[in-house]
Amino acid sequence: MSKNYADIFIEYFVTYIKRDGADELLEWLKGTDFFTAPASTRYHSAHEGGLVEHSVNVFECLLSRWGETENKESLAICGLLHDVCKADFYTVAYRNAKNAAGVWEKVPYYSIDDKMPLGHGEKSLFILERFLRLTISEALAVRWHMGGFDEAVRGGSRAINDAYDNNPLAVKLHIADIEATYLVEER
Repeated sequence: MSKNYADIFIEYFVTYIKRDGADELLEWLKGTDFFTAPASTRYHSAHEGGLVEHSVNVFECLLSRWGETENKESLAICGLLHDVCKADFYTVAYRNAKNAAGVWEKVPYYSIDDKMPLGHGEKSLFILERFLRLTISEALAVRWHMGGFDEAVRGGSRAINDAYDNNPLAVKLHIADIEATYLVEER
């Protein structure tokens, strides 16, 4: 029997996130495609429900490594919500491809339809701050969770160094994101 990641996500969310605005954030998420969207177009969890699956996996990686030493609410906010920028971000498009019999047919695939192009970490941070008051550590963790894959870093920004030097939670979220992506999830 496969896991119902939407139910697991909601259970973790209501168990660990008690901050003012949490109920409104969860209702907002339920009004988006967060629970059915892919986590990516082709890299990891590129399937229906992949985003919520990835979010649960990242939180579980955080919890298993640092659940005894870190604030569990912070781990839940960062792990479960670091990719809220991907809610209502993907669309299904179609392209021609040959099937097993060598016949061309239209097949669905996910493509990006970014209606709020703020940047990946920045957009997640913007959305979360509409509902929750984040700590500086949580904000930096969400902002820089992509590590070296972040567009600002690839463009030469060195701000990530200060974020990681002074905020262990930012490093921990990045490690958990990489662990979930490359070691837990099928690619």
